[in-house]
Amino acid sequence: MKISAIIIAKNEEDKIGSAIESVAWADEIIVVDSESTDRTREIAESLGAKVLIQEWLGFSDQKQFAVEQVENDWVLSLDADEIVSQELRAEILALDDDPADGYKIPRLSIYMDRPIRHGGWYPDWQLRLFDRRKGRWKDVLIHESVQMSDGSRISRLNGDIIHRSVENAVHHHRMIGERYAPLAARQMYANGRRTSIGKIIVSGWLAFVQTYILKAGFLDGFPGFCIAYFAAHHAFLKHLILWEIQRSGKANK
Repeated sequence: MKISAIIIAKNEEDKIGSAIESVAWADEIIVVDSESTDRTREIAESLGAKVLIQEWLGFSDQKQFAVEQVENDWVLSLDADEIVSQELRAEILALDDDPADGYKIPRLSIYMDRPIRHGGWYPDWQLRLFDRRKGRWKDVLIHESVQMSDGSRISRLNGDIIHRSVENAVHHHRMIGERYAPLAARQMYANGRRTSIGKIIVSGWLAFVQTYILKAGFLDGFPGFCIAYFAAHHAFLKHLILWEIQRSGKANK
């Protein structure tokens, strides 16, 4: 089967090269760039990718836009901070002529230079290889995923997507405050969920216990503790933002 690899990016000059090189075996590589101001586009084009400029539409819509631009029916979707491992590459190339309609792939995150296998971070199954005639990106604000049509056959692969999203502690803190918590709060509000002062107070503690103790984050050493701490911060902040949205009755973009 012929595969089109799609990558969304903005100002990813330090990572886009590795992402593209990891899918150099694909029949087509398309990078959808959200008006980068660094060398993302130049690097992508120099590595043979087709670069399309598209104003940011949101995670799901941006990825669906990319899906609609490809030449082939089979799509492998990556973010700019992800790479396809050699094991995953070999698995995909060995797929027979009668594949499933979509494949879930484990994603292994690297945090503080350590692979994280606990705390709910692994295997973090992602449906990233799929027949676009049978699936599309679900319209949500955050934690976007591919939704397959009824009756689709979904299988699993064993090789990992390697994820290097967090650069350092400041970056992690900024990602939560500027992206994940506000988007999570808006999605919760849109879904009809509501919070309270009591939930705000306990949400962080519960998230820490769940991540560090119940999901064995302590087995990942100090990085596991930091992940649990930031999980607590995220839980507290998203509930606080949701509470503010409830009071104003308006979910700011």
